Amino acid sequence: MVLVSQDYVLIVDDQLSTVTAIEACLKGVCRVVSTTSPFNALRLIQQYAPALIILDVEMPQLNGFELFEKLLASQHDFSSKVIFITSHCDAVVEKRALSLGAIDFIHKPINHELCKLRITNHLQSIKRQSALSAAHDRLVQEKNRLTVTLESIADAVITTDEGLQISYMNASAQRLTGWQLQQAAGEHIDTVMRLSDISAGTTAPSPLTAALEQKRTVLSDLNIQLNNRYGDAYQVEYSASPVLTGDGVIAGGVVVFRDVTDAVRMASQMTHITNHDPLTGLPNRVLFHERICQAMTNAGYTDSLVAVLIIDIDNFKTVNELLGHAVGDSIINHVARHIESAISSKYTLSHIGGDEFALLIDNVANISRVNVLAANILKTKESPFILNGEKHHLSLSIGISVFPTDAGCPEDLMRNADAAMYKVKTQGKNNFGYYSERLLDELKDRVEMEKLLRQSLHSDNLVLHYQPKVELKTGRITGAEVLVRLQDKRGNLIFPDRFISIAEETSLIIKLGQQVLRKACTYAAECMQLQRPLKIAVNIDAQHFTQADFPNFVAGILKETGLPPAYLELEVTETALMNDVNAARCAIEKLSEIGVSIALDDFGTGYSSLSYLRTFDLDVLKIDRSFLKDATDNAQARHIIKAIVSLAEMLGLALVCEGIETERQLGLILDLGCCEGQGYLFSQPASKSNFDMLFCDGFAHLCQSCEAS
Repeated sequence: MVLVSQDYVLIVDDQLSTVTAIEACLKGVCRVVSTTSPFNALRLIQQYAPALIILDVEMPQLNGFELFEKLLASQHDFSSKVIFITSHCDAVVEKRALSLGAIDFIHKPINHELCKLRITNHLQSIKRQSALSAAHDRLVQEKNRLTVTLESIADAVITTDEGLQISYMNASAQRLTGWQLQQAAGEHIDTVMRLSDISAGTTAPSPLTAALEQKRTVLSDLNIQLNNRYGDAYQVEYSASPVLTGDGVIAGGVVVFRDVTDAVRMASQMTHITNHDPLTGLPNRVLFHERICQAMTNAGYTDSLVAVLIIDIDNFKTVNELLGHAVGDSIINHVARHIESAISSKYTLSHIGGDEFALLIDNVANISRVNVLAANILKTKESPFILNGEKHHLSLSIGISVFPTDAGCPEDLMRNADAAMYKVKTQGKNNFGYYSERLLDELKDRVEMEKLLRQSLHSDNLVLHYQPKVELKTGRITGAEVLVRLQDKRGNLIFPDRFISIAEETSLIIKLGQQVLRKACTYAAECMQLQRPLKIAVNIDAQHFTQADFPNFVAGILKETGLPPAYLELEVTETALMNDVNAARCAIEKLSEIGVSIALDDFGTGYSSLSYLRTFDLDVLKIDRSFLKDATDNAQARHIIKAIVSLAEMLGLALVCEGIETERQLGLILDLGCCEGQGYLFSQPASKSNFDMLFCDGFAHLCQSCEAS
């Protein structure tokens, strides 16, 4: 393409005088290129691309018309303007010139002033037209760019005239409304953009109506829905603005909107996730706290009570460890559904973590209503829970705290209900109880006891005491039962009844048992080195049987301390055996293979003692102290002891009688045929140094005096 130069004018005339005359006219007006040869003109046009060509009609070799036609034929984009020079005033000549595209004529002889005016005017016109063309090109480019932008953005855009008749819709607007631009053009915006209020279920007016009336931008309300022509619905947010002229007159309107259906759904899901427990779908601790605050505020206006119930699944940790976390999760879900079935939907049930639930009962007029509700919740767990064909018996412990009598803030209300729940657990579980100030003190003591237990385990400074086992006929010490103590900062010893339950609930019992076993075996090994062998008995909790590597741990301790397995006895209760019979049997078999003896502690107080004697590979029976306590005055108790002695003899089991406290009891148990025992008559559990002295002296004097009597 040959670009036109606005600076150049080309003069083509075979008469040099004419060329000179016109050059004189244009002096100072523009730059001039001239030639007397029409053939040379072709080269100059290519070289200079003049804005204006002044062309003589009559030239001998190639006249002006022929040269013009040649230019038009050879250059399809020829855009230079042409003025013909002629000495004729012939209409035929002028018609031909104009039909070819000439814009004017200059007549010979040349009038200097008219020639200058004509050419100057045409040059200015060419410049104006060129400027308009450039501006038009820029506008087209800008329009194309804006169109591409509007068609590319995700937001929907609709423009209207001042009467709200649609003039433009981008691709997103067409997709959301279901209308094509050619269909919607000229339609009222309410016809195409049909809005409704989700909350009210009513039609919503176009936001452009208000925007044009108020001459301001209008933003969308919440819960606005767009219903397209095909019946699809989208939740949208929008902004609508008037289009104003420079002097403030309304020329139309524009509304920009977007589909927020997924965003609203996601926000709703995120809010639900933030405020609900993922396992049960129940409100979590955060939402429960908000509900308590609301309930307390409302109670102040209605003069009513607010009750919080903390509900805990009894023995859940043991079940969870025995059966696995998947089963534990199923149990938690099962309990959640059963509690929901026992309460009104207007109450808030929350899973606050682990095996604990919290229940909020608001607008309580009479506390008896809370009693009935708590009792109903407990009843839901009377039937067994069946999972994978197996029955699981569950029970619940419930603690209750009431606002405003027990607490004035949500935190205290929750803490007090928790304290009441723990008290229920210590009193046998499967019940409900109310908070009292004394319970809070007990809870504080429990927290301090757990702290001391953790510190003692961390620093490995448990205190072990040893209660001697005595051969009743000779008074010789045959062994010792190990009993653990904690020691507080003041040096006071704390007995197991204050911390064993805490150790079991917090799973610290495993570490506690391991440290006790190591210390006891170390002491027994020291006795071996001093040529006074001592069989040591260590109590084992039920949770140890859930540890698959427990037998290996025991074997490792024996190897570490150098104690022969025959000098270690592990005492287990019937309760420990009941928790998981298969795991207990497997562990006992492995321990027996190692050479460790197993004693059944508190024999006769459980549910299925005789069946356990057949199921488990036991070595020792320990007669519970309760039988001996009654035996001196109760013939039936004496008969039971005699039967146990006979049973042990027939099964080849060793027998140890616990709780011998008087010489009369010692004589009785000897008469009944029991050969080994322990109790306060001989010694309370003693420190290692005191036990060393007892071990050397023995209790021959006591046993001989009983035999003599």
